Amino acid sequence: MPDPTPATSATTTSAPSSSATTQDVPAFGWSGYAERVNGRFAMVGFAAVLLIEALSGDTFLRWAGLVP
Repeated sequence: MPDPTPATSATTTSAPSSSATTQDVPAFGWSGYAERVNGRFAMVGFAAVLLIEALSGDTFLRWAGLVP
């Protein structure tokens, strides 16, 4: 079965659609940069909650003292 994607020549290069670096300038408000940073902090926070629950053997809310 032939490959459905068109062939590209070796001389043409294009930037990848996603990259760890960005040319976005940090801006106030709803910008792509702000949303990307917010998402990364959310992922770190979620991983921290999972780690706390795994190490303490208790739920995060009970560990934090929010639920008796």
